Amino acid sequence: MIKIDKSAVISLLADIEDSSRGSLISIGAHSSLDSFVKIKPAGGIGDLSIGSHCSINSGCVFYTGNGIKIGDGVLIAANSTFAPTNHKYLSREKYIREQGFADTKGGIVVKNDVWIGSNCVILDGAYIGQGAIIAAGSVVRGQLDGYAIYGGNPLKKIKER
Repeated sequence: MIKIDKSAVISLLADIEDSSRGSLISIGAHSSLDSFVKIKPAGGIGDLSIGSHCSINSGCVFYTGNGIKIGDGVLIAANSTFAPTNHKYLSREKYIREQGFADTKGGIVVKNDVWIGSNCVILDGAYIGQGAIIAAGSVVRGQLDGYAIYGGNPLKKIKER
């Protein structure tokens, strides 16, 4: 099911697929999705919730997987990927694509007033605290403190805001 607040602005070139497994995709008031944003229900039955006053720039990809919860006032720069799911891969007798998906690490949570730079990858189990900033090109997993600036791969805390 897809729920988009009437005040949200969605580019005609954005691609939001409806879930065949019952995942809810919701986009809050005054949020915007730019051209070539892709939302794909895949890798699980989690919901995707984007809060109010969020800005999602071109080329971002969201797999619903084990769920994504984005708070209010979040800025996500171009070409970032949210992947709250992982493939199983232990069997050598089967293709990876035939092995299904691994257990969840908790989905992805992005609290209010977060800025995620361009070309970031946010993985299953990521928890980004309120007011955090993620530098461009970072790979995020695990819990990040609020009001801190992080960057890199491996990710490192750079300083406090």
